[in-house]
Amino acid sequence: MDKAELLAKYQDLFQVPGDDVFFSPGRINVIGEHTDYNGGHVFPCAISLGTYGVFGKRDDQEVHLYSGNMEGDEVVFDLNDDQPETDDDRKWANYFKGMLVYLKQGGFTIDQGFNLYVYGNLPYGAGLSSSASIELLMGNVLKDEYKLEIEQLDLVKLGQKTENDFVGLNSGIMDQFAVGMSKKDNAIFLDCNTLEYEYLPLNLGDYEIVIMSTNKKHSLAGSAYNDRVAECGEAVKRLQQKLDIQTLGELDEHTFDEYSYLINDELLIKRARHAVLENGRTLRATKAMQDGDLKKLGRLINASHVSLHYDYEVSGTELDTLAEAAWAQPGVLGARMIGGGFAGSAIAIVKKDQAENLKQAVGKIYRDKVGYDASFYDAEIVDGPHKI
Repeated sequence: MDKAELLAKYQDLFQVPGDDVFFSPGRINVIGEHTDYNGGHVFPCAISLGTYGVFGKRDDQEVHLYSGNMEGDEVVFDLNDDQPETDDDRKWANYFKGMLVYLKQGGFTIDQGFNLYVYGNLPYGAGLSSSASIELLMGNVLKDEYKLEIEQLDLVKLGQKTENDFVGLNSGIMDQFAVGMSKKDNAIFLDCNTLEYEYLPLNLGDYEIVIMSTNKKHSLAGSAYNDRVAECGEAVKRLQQKLDIQTLGELDEHTFDEYSYLINDELLIKRARHAVLENGRTLRATKAMQDGDLKKLGRLINASHVSLHYDYEVSGTELDTLAEAAWAQPGVLGARMIGGGFAGSAIAIVKKDQAENLKQAVGKIYRDKVGYDASFYDAEIVDGPHKI
């Protein structure tokens, strides 16, 4: 949907012209899954699929949110309500509410009501971080329209706070950081413990990234995601009997191996082993890309999926089918599930001239095994949230 169409939609809905149009991207993660809340490294980038917002100020103190993806779904609340309730029926609105509440709690002045028409072209439930896209859309809209003196990194942190405290998902900061701080044609090499980061050109030569969506809906909040966070936390607690650490990301695989007897629980060892080894894989994969060793990058991406399947147990039939079918196709360097898991999407790094073959072949295998179609998207790497 282009800018003119979005403005026309707003005009039709609110019977007044909209003021400005904004865009906030979704994200993929090349490697480094479930390492962010474990204090490890990640390597994400923003994609051209995302969330659009058309903003217009009102002459009262009401906020009207309207979702173009769910026609007729409008949420109205009082701007001065400092503790608006979360909406179980319209969960999409909670990400907007949380950002507004925490900005106001931070002392920022938002003193006039507004309308916001929202439309997203991220596949719903695809694990491409539509929630972070929404949070950073709201943050950047409010920053721009109300002239808020706030750094982008602080908006990123408020996005995570919204996810953790307002919505109730104990996620790390990767999604919001990837969306909010992204840069065209680059991935972000981020240390989630220190928030030190570096932009690295995503130089894949003759290869491209294809996103493969399971089209199986998922919601991370209230799912096994929070269980994984707790399991890793318990592993850290047991390791702290002998080790001065706060997160699993502080360990290399040799130290983990030596002290794993302290954990002494099959399930917790598997969970912690994934977090430690995935962090090491991310460090090696990033160096491999910088060195131009794309085959090694691909092998590490495959290893990431295997670890997410067997040790972290967050993949499932749909994601395993996509990754394993992709491994067997010509021109594929690597493939793995991305995101929280259980549903959502996978990525494949494939030779550009074999991308269409990949979509056809994997699509057929998936339909035959799962019983419905997967969807495929080419990943264009873009800048972070901005006014159009």
